[in-house]
Amino acid sequence: MRVLMISWEYPPRVVGGLARHVQELARAIARSCDVHVVTCSSPGAKPLERDFGVWVHRVEPLGPVTDDFLWWTEQLSHAMLARAAGLSEEDGGFQIVHAHDWLAAMAAAGVKREFGTPLAATIHATEWGRNGGLHNAAQRRISDIEWYLCYEACRVIVCSNHMRSEVMRIFGLPEDKVRVIPNGVCPEQFSSSDAVAPTPEYARPDKDVILYVGRLVHEKGVQLLIEAMPKILSYWPSGRLVIAGCGPAEGDLRDLAARLGLGGKVVMTGFISDQDRNALYRAARVAVVPSLYEPFGITALEAMAAHTPLVVADTGGLSEIVRHGENGWKFYVENPNSLADAILHLLHCPEEAVKLAEAAYRDVLETYDWMAIARQTVRVYQSAIEISLGRGEEIAQ
Repeated sequence: MRVLMISWEYPPRVVGGLARHVQELARAIARSCDVHVVTCSSPGAKPLERDFGVWVHRVEPLGPVTDDFLWWTEQLSHAMLARAAGLSEEDGGFQIVHAHDWLAAMAAAGVKREFGTPLAATIHATEWGRNGGLHNAAQRRISDIEWYLCYEACRVIVCSNHMRSEVMRIFGLPEDKVRVIPNGVCPEQFSSSDAVAPTPEYARPDKDVILYVGRLVHEKGVQLLIEAMPKILSYWPSGRLVIAGCGPAEGDLRDLAARLGLGGKVVMTGFISDQDRNALYRAARVAVVPSLYEPFGITALEAMAAHTPLVVADTGGLSEIVRHGENGWKFYVENPNSLADAILHLLHCPEEAVKLAEAAYRDVLETYDWMAIARQTVRVYQSAIEISLGRGEEIAQ
């Protein structure tokens, strides 16, 4: 099977978890299929390269430079469609085009309409969910494009049962159009001796590190973690919160930590490499995913793969990944007091924390393996192809 994926993110261009998802999925599918990814350019990255069997095609947005994000996405869509169309005219075309999120919608729909290629779409998150509704024209426009992508697709893939319910409710999708396939993680990335980096000074062993890894945006709930620190420190004075990541909320989070008088007890690292991320997971006593809205929570899988005890908000896809008291600990969403209690519980009960981490690692090996996820995805491709051929009967899922 010749597969075309379209995504605005692909490493080294990493904005969120989408880039890692597309890369690992494409690599896994490339073991049995010819996979091409069309994506946005990135400084220093080649326009064409081979990434573990995946052909990666990077394009520059067409037209003059703009500060308008929606206009920029249209420029990128034109460029991605042009490259995808050129590839579709080679070697007999593609059997399937797979779009990842709304920024790939127009390019993928263009390939479908011009070449008759069946379209599968993965909705990683919705604009409605990220913002708790649609509050302005830009958000409504993005949501409309998400709806259009779901409408054009033969099959819509989501990462959790929570997301399945969300896209069915928001976009009016029929149940039999949506397939749930979880995200994955490569545990060897967290254990390989080649990937080991020295532990940063701010995470040395005499500091009990409470770790957050991810984007700094409101819906990720990092503000709750900072608000929980005064109570945590009153019972566990050696605690130190390390926030690894960057984003538009960084200034507000720094101001919040200063207002609470946390001083050196909160360290914000900015963007970090995978090697530094792995070193932080090894050093951490607890990893926390405090999201207000979370379709899945790939950073939770990273912590599980790194054998790091995990605390998550009881919301969205996180509620499906973590079983309270079995492979991690949950807290009430948007409740910093509950979050503080959850972290303190694992700090005060290290033997239990280790057992939870061991159970979580077994889940990674059994459920969140990329090769199993790739096989499920290829079956969805086959189903979409059958539908496009008008055969009516769906391949068994």
